[in-house]
Amino acid sequence: MDWSIQEIARLAGTTSRTLRHYDDIGLLAPSRIAHNGYRHYDQAALVRLQRILLLRELGLGLPQIAEVLNPSVGSGRRAEASALETHLAWLRQEQQRMLRQIASVENTINALREGEEIMAENMFDGFDHTQYKDEVEQRWGKNAYADSDRWWRGMSADERSAWQQRVADLGRDWIAAAESGVDPESDEAQDIARRHVEWLTGIPGTPASVPGGDVKTYVIGLGEMYVADPRFGANYATGDGGTAGAEFVRDALRVYAEANL
Repeated sequence: MDWSIQEIARLAGTTSRTLRHYDDIGLLAPSRIAHNGYRHYDQAALVRLQRILLLRELGLGLPQIAEVLNPSVGSGRRAEASALETHLAWLRQEQQRMLRQIASVENTINALREGEEIMAENMFDGFDHTQYKDEVEQRWGKNAYADSDRWWRGMSADERSAWQQRVADLGRDWIAAAESGVDPESDEAQDIARRHVEWLTGIPGTPASVPGGDVKTYVIGLGEMYVADPRFGANYATGDGGTAGAEFVRDALRVYAEANL
């Protein structure tokens, strides 16, 4: 049994262009090519793709993934171990933050049940939703932060989860497009740029959400910030490292803004 490239792209949450790119660089070859030229993948190929996607999530670039999957003597195991160590460190950091959140909430519950005074300085340990408060207020004013913070706090758990998934999907699609080598002016890149701008305009407090605001300048400036600020650029880092991914996003957003905003 095998599956077409379109079916695999849909199931894996990626694109046909990305799968073709994986084939071009020798990372994932199709199990057969049909008479119409379409690539098809069997179960062994699916297992390999699953490993590729896992290693991508662990932070490996495509050259490093190729080394893991097609190792010289011992080198693949060392690369995979190194990636797992990096991921483990991140998991432990998140574990500590979650434990602090749990302790914070437990202390609040106990205080409420026992009628004790709530210690405000201990209530928000482990919560970091205000980490960019000063920066946002400096860039766009206090109302911008207050509006976005009120919007975030008013969300249900499901709404927050859906919003976070939307952010993750955008990041994944930007990276896949950048790695596939498409032009920032291509239909594929411009469709992602459109989704990105729609996402921005849905966040209260941002210049993009204000009726009559200068959305064009905001979007272009944000693209420049993705390249200049490593904290944001890391969200679009491609396998070769550096700022290539962020530069691709910046260029695509500029093209979209100039043509549509």
